[in-house]
Amino acid sequence: MRTAYYSLAAVVVASAAILLQTHPASALATNVAFAGVVASGTIVVRTSERRLYLVLGDGRALRYVVGVGRAGRQWSGTSTIDGKYIRPNWAPPDAVRRAQPELPAMIPSGAPGNPMGAAAMTLAGGEYAIHGTNAPDSIGGFVSYGCIRMYNTDIADLYARVGIGTPVQVTP
Repeated sequence: MRTAYYSLAAVVVASAAILLQTHPASALATNVAFAGVVASGTIVVRTSERRLYLVLGDGRALRYVVGVGRAGRQWSGTSTIDGKYIRPNWAPPDAVRRAQPELPAMIPSGAPGNPMGAAAMTLAGGEYAIHGTNAPDSIGGFVSYGCIRMYNTDIADLYARVGIGTPVQVTP
């Protein structure tokens, strides 16, 4: 993924119309109790719950509703955030191109067929990302080729809270 870096303020301003149109009331992060021995600042994706948690510490986390990999496309393991991009272009991975050979090699930022949404954070060691969406109705489902989809307002919020090197754990 190649794109220019912009401040979070620029993302919010540039994406305001999209965010307001695609943000259902239930898309806000919720501060919840969190059980588990996980370091503060870690992102935990619980695939079966279709939830992403940003661990705050002291038994608390921010919980977001997410879309996750469909059957046969789910994965689990650990990684770190290795890139942060605002309104990125999208180069469909090989698995997507095999299933949809009509897709171009790259879909520009903001194009209707670009699923990356307002922002994306790539994960080290693979072709996966935590990103926004152009299909807000897909959030909460088993819908992707392995990426973690978030409402655009939620990815903007998470993007501002974490940095390169943030640990990510994906569980079944």
